[in-house]
This record gives sequence, C-alpha cells and structure tokens, in this order.
Amino acid sequence: MATKKVKGAYLTPFERVAGGIFFFLYLLVMPLIMDTVFQGIERLLGTSISGAAERAIYYYVVFALTLIIFYNFIGKTTQRFFGNLNRTLSTWGMGLVAFYGLNELAYRLTSLLLGNQTNLNDVSISAQIQDAPRTTLLIVVFLAPFVEEVLFRGYVFGSLRDHSRVVAYVLSCVLFAFLHVWQFAVGGHGIWYFVLMLQYLIPGLVLAWCYDRAGNLWAPILVHITVNGLYAWAVW
Repeated sequence: MATKKVKGAYLTPFERVAGGIFFFLYLLVMPLIMDTVFQGIERLLGTSISGAAERAIYYYVVFALTLIIFYNFIGKTTQRFFGNLNRTLSTWGMGLVAFYGLNELAYRLTSLLLGNQTNLNDVSISAQIQDAPRTTLLIVVFLAPFVEEVLFRGYVFGSLRDHSRVVAYVLSCVLFAFLHVWQFAVGGHGIWYFVLMLQYLIPGLVLAWCYDRAGNLWAPILVHITVNGLYAWAVW
C-alpha cells in the first residue's frame, strides 16, 4: 500500500519559528535549568516543592506551551484524524506490532555492544512510578507522548518530509534518541552511554512511519501512549 505523504506545509510561519525555538529549549536547555528554576521558586516562596510536584509543574507548562505554539497544527492534524479514522486505527495496530517486533533487535544489539548496561531513563521512570504513581502515570502515559510527538514527529519530521524523506526519518529518529540519553551520558556515565541511543532509534522510526502512513499525528500519539501505558502497568 502506498504511503500517504505528510504535508509539513500546514505548519504556519509562526509555528515554524516559535516551534524551532521551543524545540531547542525543550531538547537542550530546559532539562539543565529546571533544578535551578525550582530552587529559586522555593527560596521565593519560602517552601519546598517535592520532586513529583516539580515534574508535574514542568510537564503542565511544557504541555501548555505545546498547545499554544502549535494550536493551528494540532487542529488541522485532528481534522485529518477524524477524516481518516480507519487508516489511523490500522496504522496504530501495525505500529504496535512493528514496535515490539523490531525493538527487540535494538535491545539485543546494545546488549552485544555494552553488555548489561542499565537504561537509566527506564530506571528513573520506574522509581518515579513507585514514588508518585498517579502523577508519573499522567506524565508518562499522556503528557510526555503528546509533547514529544508534536515536536519530534509533527515539527521535525513534518518540516523536513517535503524536502527529503530520508533526512526527515534520520534526523527525527536521532534527535528523539538523543533526548533520552544525553543527560545521563554527560552526567558522569561516559560517552559510551550514547550507544543506548540505539534502543530509541527503532521506536523513533516506527513512530515517524505511523505519522507518515496515517497522515495525522494522532496515529503515533496513540502508539506512544499505548507503549508507555503498557510499560508503566508492567512496572507498577
């Protein structure tokens, strides 16, 4: 079956510019400064904020900014979702099969390269679920998938797709993988930790394909939500 081409052109000029700034901040800046920001808020208010509350506030803000900046894009991709519901749902099912089938290969490959290197992102999420299950489930299952799909598939992949399909797939997958490992790699775990990016390349590829095939962002969002939900259920 032919792949339905995604039109990145329905990003408005404002979404392209503001979205690019927001993407850069989300990927590289905000993770570094949030501890300092919350420490300043605590001093200002004369109180302490729990780790779970900090994470919730952070993702509420990021979610709100995503809605504000990409309001037009989200509306149009939602119209496409309702206009082609059957294709979206079939893509969701195929995406889940591809995700779990291909992802095993990535884990086996990284195991060969790094042995039993622990995925610290998974460890961190598991600990957060045990510490504050409701807050973490909201973030992991709903807020983070929505934000990441808008940015990595909607913005990055959608912006590049009309120029080069190969570049769109490669760059969106690499940046998505980079997001999940770079803080741990530069935080004292060594440059070899970047090899764990391999574990996120397959998910990034599958999610980009879902967007590409369905023609709307809700297909990868549903896959992302389902995968994260099943993982959270397994570790809870």
